[in-house]
Parts: sequence; C-alpha cells; structure tokens
Amino acid sequence: MSYYNWQEDSLPASTVRVEAQDILRWVYLWMGFGLLVTAGVAVVTVNTPALLALLASPVLWIALISELILVFALSAALPRLSPAAASLMFFVYAALNGFTLAGIFLVYTGASITAAFVATAAMFGAMTIVGFTTQIDLTRFGSFLFMGLIGLLIAMLVNLFLASSGLNLIISIVGVLIFTGLAAYDTQRIRAMAAQPQLQEDGSLAMKLSIIGALALYLDFVNMFLFLLRLLGHRD
Repeated sequence: MSYYNWQEDSLPASTVRVEAQDILRWVYLWMGFGLLVTAGVAVVTVNTPALLALLASPVLWIALISELILVFALSAALPRLSPAAASLMFFVYAALNGFTLAGIFLVYTGASITAAFVATAAMFGAMTIVGFTTQIDLTRFGSFLFMGLIGLLIAMLVNLFLASSGLNLIISIVGVLIFTGLAAYDTQRIRAMAAQPQLQEDGSLAMKLSIIGALALYLDFVNMFLFLLRLLGHRD
C-alpha cells in the first residue's frame, strides 16, 4: 500500500508548474478509471465462457503473480518510467485484477455485491474526508497499520488450512478496519506530497505521483470491498 517516497535531490528541473489541486484531481480520476476498467473486465469475463474457463486453469495463478509483479515494478521503477508507461502498467494491473475478481460473481449474489460496493464507497468517501481534513498526523499510525496488514496476511494463510468460520469472521472484520484506516492514511500522505513545491513544479513527475497515488487508493478501495463482501455477502 505504499508508494515511492520522493527525494528532493532526485527531482529534475521544472518546466511546467502544476497546482496541488490538479495533482489530487488526477489521483481520483486515475483511481476512478482503474475501478471502471476492473469492473468492466470482471463483467466481460463472467459473461464470456472462454474467459470464465480460464479462472479454473493455471492462467489464474499467472494473472495473480503478474499483478504482484506489476505493483512492485510500478513502485520501484516509477522515477525511471514515463507517465505513459506508468499509466499503461496501472491499467494493465486494473484489467488483470478485474479478471481475477470475476469469480465473486459466481460465489455471491448480485445484491450482495452491490450492497458491499455501496458500503465501501460510503466508507471510503468518509475516510477520504477524514484524511483531507483531520489535524491529526496519521503517519504515526502507519507502522501499526502495516504490521496489522502483515498479521492479516498470515492469518489468511493459516485459515487456508484450518478453514475456521470463526477465524474467517475475525479476518474479515480486521481487514475492513485495516483498509479503512489505510484509506485515510494514504489520502493524507498523497495530500502532503502533492503540496511539495518541488513536485508541483514538474508536470511529468506530478503525473507519475498521481498514478502511484491512485494505485494506493485503488488497492485500499478494492480490499475494503472484498473484506466487506466476505463479511456481509450472501452466497448463491
């Protein structure tokens, strides 16, 4: 859920000035486009027998591994990427995620998916407002959130073998709480970074920040949605 930490001495000379509000606007535009791509690919996949069959094949694992590679590559190589390359990687990731998430339509009812999405949008919106308006420095909670995330991943791996319904309930609740907190945390970080004068003075760099910031919020939104769906969803 983290993204590249810009260093002042790594910023190139500026030629185009970009306002902080412009950067933040692009962050949410990229995120919105990413969610649309994910939703669109998921709907196409679940309604295309050939693509749906791939979900039960090794192609699913290839897609999941490719997603992880893209996230780490985008974060690590961002300073060297052009805005076009960074945006392409983001949309490829969003499309792959739509393919891998298409299976939820086979497990949960349409009403459950819609309800979970609406609840996620409301909670995410509320946390975005908190991240923008609070005077509390949320960065001090970052280490706790990331430790909680690691613990959550470990618990999920353990429950693959235990298949405990009680542990699954706890995992779902903790997952919602962690990604709710990360939504506010990431929002505050992006707002602070967008306000850096050095960043505002370089259009290319600002665009790349907007993409990686959108990726962070996109991940928060999607994971919050999935844990809410696990918690509240009704299975077909």
